[in-house]
Amino acid sequence: MSSSRTSDVLVVGGGIIGVVTAWRAAQRGFATTVVDPEPGGGAAQVAAGMLAPVTELHYGEQTLLGLNLESARRYPDFAAELTDLSGHDLGYRRSGTLAVALDADDRAHLRELHALQRQSGLDSEWLSGRECRRLEPMLAPGVRGGLRVDGDHQIDPRRLVAALVVACERAGVVFHRSWARRLSVVRERAVGVVTPEGVALGAGQVVLAGGSLSGRLAGVPQDVLPPVRPVKGQVLRLTVPERYAPFLSRTVRAVVRGSQVYLVPRENGELVVGATSEELGWDTTVTAGGVYELLRDAHELVPGITELPLTETRAGLRPGSPDNAPLLGPSALDGLLLATGHYRNGVLLTPVTGDTLAHALVCGELPDEARPFTARRFAAGLFAAARTEQPV
Repeated sequence: MSSSRTSDVLVVGGGIIGVVTAWRAAQRGFATTVVDPEPGGGAAQVAAGMLAPVTELHYGEQTLLGLNLESARRYPDFAAELTDLSGHDLGYRRSGTLAVALDADDRAHLRELHALQRQSGLDSEWLSGRECRRLEPMLAPGVRGGLRVDGDHQIDPRRLVAALVVACERAGVVFHRSWARRLSVVRERAVGVVTPEGVALGAGQVVLAGGSLSGRLAGVPQDVLPPVRPVKGQVLRLTVPERYAPFLSRTVRAVVRGSQVYLVPRENGELVVGATSEELGWDTTVTAGGVYELLRDAHELVPGITELPLTETRAGLRPGSPDNAPLLGPSALDGLLLATGHYRNGVLLTPVTGDTLAHALVCGELPDEARPFTARRFAAGLFAAARTEQPV
């Protein structure tokens, strides 16, 4: 086994959560290393980039709502800072969301969601079907009503993660382009990782930010492994020709036949359609059925979509936790911190996660807004996922 230099902070995983953590750590003066064969990859390459704490609200997730809202509040300054440092346009837009109903059942469900939003102190406006179509003329004639949420925004996750990689490089973060094969533990403390090539990378503190693979890093004690599972999502990208522009002015989403569908228009003419939610383990196959269902549901919502060129089909894995909320901060193993389990909110929670982990690395504890999301909220039995030699 060969040795490499020791860092103050070593981040396992170079997806969007890993690189924002590394960037913020480096800004705090830590010598920081990221271990990942393809920094900037991961779920962000598939995500649509909706920053939608209001329309993403689900029953039983009111605690998560607070963290989502706090991160959304930080996004304008976060995006401006990152744009200035990286020189990248992030595709950040304050364009809002329109959630619509296509039948009476969906309308009743949307009315219930509106009531929950109002009870939670959120700002949303109920519109009739005619008002929805006036706002978005491409909507189907059968739209029965909807919720207008101007506070929901969007960003391009691919541009965002690319800018974060540049910001990391300019802050002095070292990228070790390899897998982490196992965690190194000495005297019940995490002290680094070992790569498949046998290189030992030492660190004062280790942050496990491996997305859906976070629960599979060898060497992590069984009762510390985060209870994170992969949730497959298929997504489509289409191009809006100039003759159809403007096609949609804001994100449009709905429940069609019990399945969520959303359409996210970009300023560059791209239209993102997603996303399936499939509990199929590690499968990332794009299926004919998944593509068909997305196009079918999107067509019921916006019939003109079938005239657009289909430019990409892709599937990725979201890191799901037992309560659909992230695991943040110090773990039960000294020297090991967690930043994983963000499920469908990884892009939204990027600013607050970076700040939270930087605070924890400095202070050894979570800031107030993140304390409900310590990994220690789960019973040890939930951490008993099968450990494998699969690299992170």
